[in-house]
Amino acid sequence: MEKIVPDYKRIYNDIIVKEFPEKRDSCQRLLEKESLSVMDIMELNEKIFGIPDKETFAASQKHRSFMKKDILKMLDYQKKNKLNNTQLAIHFKLSPNTVTKWKKSFLI
Repeated sequence: MEKIVPDYKRIYNDIIVKEFPEKRDSCQRLLEKESLSVMDIMELNEKIFGIPDKETFAASQKHRSFMKKDILKMLDYQKKNKLNNTQLAIHFKLSPNTVTKWKKSFLI
């Protein structure tokens, strides 16, 4: 069964056009990409809505999911920047246990 992925470019473009036209220039580089990675989506979200408070952040964390290519990019980022699992988790706002699970699943 194929996983249906939302059209994030269209969603964020609509949000900017309707609600935040003044932020168009700061988001243009990301919206011009062929496809958006999870990291791009996180960056767009922060540029448009700002940094969420703790309560909002906790609620949104429960609904995040990552595609294999995005997980591999994050693990590659860890390797390039010589980060341990905890440092990577802090950087991408993840649980260190999630990073450990990913490494076991994708790198071993």
